[in-house]
Amino acid sequence: MNSPLRIDVITVIPDMLQGFLETSMMKLAVERGAVRFRVVDLKDFGQDARKTTDDRPFGGGPGMIQKPEPWTDAIEAVRTPESRVILMTPSGRTFRQAEARRLAGMTHLVFVCGHYEGVDERVRQRLVTDELSIGDYVLTNGALPAAVVMDAVVRLLPGTLGGGEIATEDESFSQPLLEYPQYTRPAVFRGMQVPEVLLGGDHAKVAAWHRNQMLDRTARRRPDLLEGEVDAPGKEKRK
Repeated sequence: MNSPLRIDVITVIPDMLQGFLETSMMKLAVERGAVRFRVVDLKDFGQDARKTTDDRPFGGGPGMIQKPEPWTDAIEAVRTPESRVILMTPSGRTFRQAEARRLAGMTHLVFVCGHYEGVDERVRQRLVTDELSIGDYVLTNGALPAAVVMDAVVRLLPGTLGGGEIATEDESFSQPLLEYPQYTRPAVFRGMQVPEVLLGGDHAKVAAWHRNQMLDRTARRRPDLLEGEVDAPGKEKRK
């Protein structure tokens, strides 16, 4: 059996992650030996009696900046030569499914979850290996974005979902197209009928219907993803 992926999360508000890491898929992943979590309280590395982790910014400006000393000590306490130290920041590259797959293949992830106006720049320059953003908006802290990334990564680990690759290979962004519509019983609900093709048992027709639905949904919602799709609606096949 493969060694579990180790994930350390450093944050000034560890309680925010407690319920998330102890329920549902995360709990199952731990029980199945796919991942091992540790939440590190940044305040434990504060260097004064008040365990201070932030201070006013040089040059003025609003808000508070997280100090370099606690962050440096915390990161150096958990990282190893193979660690990826990931800073969650609005200025990072946008997190996508391909990145989730890359991180799922690592052995140790350390999430740097800033707070207030962010982390002292020297921490990023000296210790951070990856900078990620979950979208073009700003949140109060990095714990919630880290949780999003962890969810996307952990569900890809072997054994987590119980079905291996089959459970994830047809999902949106696991391939260039959005996922097709899904239905379950009853076949008719409040006058809405499940498409007949899904009830007939012809696997070839179902596969063709899935493909057409994926193309149609992607063309309407995310046409940017259709680049290179030769049979996309309204596009000619490339020579």
